[in-house]
Amino acid sequence: MNKSELVKALADQANISLDEATLVVNTFVDSMKDSLLEGGRVEIRGFGSFKVKEYGSYAGRNPRTGEKVAVEPKRLPFFRAGKELKEYLNA
Repeated sequence: MNKSELVKALADQANISLDEATLVVNTFVDSMKDSLLEGGRVEIRGFGSFKVKEYGSYAGRNPRTGEKVAVEPKRLPFFRAGKELKEYLNA
């Protein structure tokens, strides 16, 4: 399911317009991104949690040439599925 399919499903189930559903989904996603950017954690009970993991710099290799390359430090999003979601998928 992609974002536009989510908007359509929300509009159908909540009996609201596509514009209203788009606003709701965009607000939800933007709020999550803002919280993660500020270093927070986003937890959706029954679904899972999102957090940002920080990785330090390291020496990597270019797979084509074998040349050593310095990889800059980075921050990446990380999702951990909740217990209820895992149980639902394995039922």
